[in-house]
Amino acid sequence: MARHVFLTGPPGRVGKTTLIRKASEALKSSGVPVDGFYTEEVRQGGRRIGFDVVTLSGARGPLSRIGSEPLPGKREYRVGQYVVDLASFEQLALPVLRNADLSSGPGQRVCVIDEIGKMELFSQTFIQAVRQTLSTPGTIVLGTIPVPKGKPLALVEEIRNRSDIKVFSVTKENRSSLLQDIVTCVQSSRK
Repeated sequence: MARHVFLTGPPGRVGKTTLIRKASEALKSSGVPVDGFYTEEVRQGGRRIGFDVVTLSGARGPLSRIGSEPLPGKREYRVGQYVVDLASFEQLALPVLRNADLSSGPGQRVCVIDEIGKMELFSQTFIQAVRQTLSTPGTIVLGTIPVPKGKPLALVEEIRNRSDIKVFSVTKENRSSLLQDIVTCVQSSRK
């Protein structure tokens, strides 16, 4: 029986984050405690310049921006043209994951993690927090993982191979019909 629900699909504009946000709203409105974060494109003049981390409580900060020269003496984390702001990411994402671990009161709660991808995986603390959250009784993870491409990402493969995971593949063709299935799957995990 799947306990955690993950969405996967090609990067960019297929609808994974939109589905996660809609599912979170539907779960919240049915009385399910939901917390977590998602990533959102930042656009300027019609072109993408980076990504922000946005918590479900509304806090926002940079995950990455199109990079220029590295700051002297500072370790740079880069994915393609984007420079990852690890400190900003950890400051927003880690407390949300720690809260999911701490708040195991009566009933199940949902922790949204969008996404577990290359940029986020520069953080060893994030990797440990995701593993902890996946193994916390009373917590259901609703997350996104990238489609396998190139060198496998260890944590993503670990998640994909767990027996308590249901993975939905999102496409432009099926994204509008998946919302109810995702919500139903998370709700049945709570029983």
